[in-house]
Amino acid sequence: MSDELKAKTLKLEDLIEYQEGSVVSREIIRKDTGTVTIFAFDKGEGLSEHTAPFDAMVQVIDGKAEITISGNKNVLETGDMIIMPANDPHALHAVEKYKMVLTMIRS
Repeated sequence: MSDELKAKTLKLEDLIEYQEGSVVSREIIRKDTGTVTIFAFDKGEGLSEHTAPFDAMVQVIDGKAEITISGNKNVLETGDMIIMPANDPHALHAVEKYKMVLTMIRS
């Protein structure tokens, strides 16, 4: 974690900016046991279906996303969260531009 993020109050949505036609990410914490990463997705952008060997939690902090887990579509808006179980295929799509925090637990 960079010194600029340590021991101070921060606004999550201010840690990353939207970029037209892009998905932007910024790692906030990296430990052997997991990571916390913030993402900004422009409308229409996404991540294609993939799996991860770890449980993950997504918290939407701005906007609206469609998150498909094992074929089940979930629409999340600001303030919503969802758990993506380890090894379940999942994909993310920006219904409108959105920002999210991804917490991966490796243990």
